[in-house]
Amino acid sequence: MPETSSDPGAAANVVAARSSAAPSPEAPFRLGAGIRVWLRDLVISVAISAFVIIFLYQPVKVEGVSMMPGLDDQERIFVNKFVYRLEPIERGDIVVFKYPPDPSKSYIKRVIGVAGDRIVIDSGRVYVNGDRLSEDYVPAEYSDQRSFPEVVVPPDSYYVLGDHRSMSSDSREFGPVKDTFIYGKAVFGYWPMDKLGRVR
Repeated sequence: MPETSSDPGAAANVVAARSSAAPSPEAPFRLGAGIRVWLRDLVISVAISAFVIIFLYQPVKVEGVSMMPGLDDQERIFVNKFVYRLEPIERGDIVVFKYPPDPSKSYIKRVIGVAGDRIVIDSGRVYVNGDRLSEDYVPAEYSDQRSFPEVVVPPDSYYVLGDHRSMSSDSREFGPVKDTFIYGKAVFGYWPMDKLGRVR
């Protein structure tokens, strides 16, 4: 027969040992609470990221060479989609817009003229309202020697050119771009890492 003890202290010792070996009922509760907090933080982070991407910044990939040497083919940049609700589009801005002949495509170019500007291109030299435009972002090897007649930029429109003038389809071909087609300003390059920084 199993041994028994009439010593109440011995019985208490056995019960105490068993209770100390059993897992605490609070442990699963703490683990579940930790998972809930982690999931809550994840959902909040995803929601904030979605808000930023949808309403403020959008990552895009540059395709083509029309904005070289400033922006290379396959370079990744952030586009600010909200900035033009706060400030006007200005000459020199690099903008992303729906390609007028086919709005399912997006183009990226530099704004050269705003509404009312008179644009003339003479042997590759660009004149805005009679003054030659200083374009240090267009190295000689990227220039174009073609000439184009004067264009007056219509209201609510912008004249855009690629920096790689000899390899760009732009307002010389499809005319000024309506402001309703422009949906963002290129602001920051993030890949490759050697191009990390503000887009100029």
